[in-house]
Amino acid sequence: MHPLVIRGGLVATAFGALRCDIGIEGGRVVTLAEHIAGGDEVIDATGLLVLPGGVDAHCHIEEPRPDGGRSEESFVSASRAAFAGGTTSVVSFIPQWKGHGVWDRFEDYRARAATGMLDHAFHQIISDPTDAVMADEVPRLVAEGVRSLKVFLTYEPLHLNDAQYIRVLEAARKLGCLVTVHCENYDAIQWRTQRLLEAGRTGPKYHAWSRPAVVEREATHRAIALAELVDQPVEIFHVSCAEAAEEIARAQARGIRVWGETCPQYLTLTAAHMARPDGALFMCSPAPRDAEEHERLWGMIRAGTLNIISSDHCGFSAAVKVGADFSVIPNGIPGLAARLPLIFSEGVARGRITLEQFCALVSTNPAKLMGLYPRKGVIAPGSDADLVLWDPTRRVKLTNALMHHAVDNTPYEGMEVTGWPVATLRRGEVVMRDGVVMAQPGSGRYLPRGPYDMVRPRGITANGFGA
Repeated sequence: MHPLVIRGGLVATAFGALRCDIGIEGGRVVTLAEHIAGGDEVIDATGLLVLPGGVDAHCHIEEPRPDGGRSEESFVSASRAAFAGGTTSVVSFIPQWKGHGVWDRFEDYRARAATGMLDHAFHQIISDPTDAVMADEVPRLVAEGVRSLKVFLTYEPLHLNDAQYIRVLEAARKLGCLVTVHCENYDAIQWRTQRLLEAGRTGPKYHAWSRPAVVEREATHRAIALAELVDQPVEIFHVSCAEAAEEIARAQARGIRVWGETCPQYLTLTAAHMARPDGALFMCSPAPRDAEEHERLWGMIRAGTLNIISSDHCGFSAAVKVGADFSVIPNGIPGLAARLPLIFSEGVARGRITLEQFCALVSTNPAKLMGLYPRKGVIAPGSDADLVLWDPTRRVKLTNALMHHAVDNTPYEGMEVTGWPVATLRRGEVVMRDGVVMAQPGSGRYLPRGPYDMVRPRGITANGFGA
């Protein structure tokens, strides 16, 4: 007799779909069978899909600031947003401030994350790769289960120059970490921004002008080339255009261990949104391109070049997204709750991708690349019972109230989607049903990550010489 049975649904994974029942015990899937009799509790999934809980490997949540403040999204509010949209696990970012180390930030951030309801792992941002940080503190983080380092090739004061980036790559290779990269050319954007402001072009629409596709393409090429030199696996974050994706495809064809991620904003929004009176609400980096770029990116998704879709959730209330010109308006948009509905609607419902590809893009592939698989990202015996009961035909108009996040806006306001989460289970517990989140704060678990094969170096270096 199973404590919980999910009965009558079409169970979908990255490997196919099967109409079967799911037996759950101790927070894990223990049985998949055509029919499971009995059950202390039974959830009827007739007419619904049963999907693996979403894994969002790119979320900015409750990030503290040097002045003592923090980002508006707390781990509690982010958990509500995630569960409302069918996501059950996240990987979020521990900050580093110039002139500071990382160990204290890890201890602080882990305590913050423990207040929420999401199962969570961490990326460590490296903005100041000093001797003490790279030789002493980062190895301590790795021992505590932090297996990915994030670097920015643009943004003040986060960006690294090439020498600093190589230093991070070298350390990651020795420690068995993944390096994730924001690819835009810092100096090119600074030059372009200065010229735009001198010409009086200051509104949010010029944010896109300040960072055209070429600066993303160049930085993507450079990031991959230097990673190849060091023999270090990398993931290219939030790819906004086919030009950058083509750089990834060329490297993949050479056997380089590089993965590409994109986000819903690059498949639904355009630069024209930033020309609206509320254009600041659509500002993120890289900037959304034009509508034609959406289909080019879907082509890269189908080809497998871009094999992960994350939210890059980074919300700001409207009162915060203001400034004298585009260069000082905070970048970032919220997307935790909207990610799965948007990608299912734009992808599966419109015939651009299969149901299996959807499961891979939003759950299985990020779980694998982050070293969380098979605990997360799949419905299989032994895996955590992170499940989403999904109505594939329900039509919903997105509103900010449906997002459950902390900020007062969503860039997807008014968009209609086909496909919607009816219930979300985290480790066998119903944490959302019909839009009502019922999880208890503090019930999320930290997901430490050990060594895993996907991020092992190839062992191939120029001239056979490796540091």
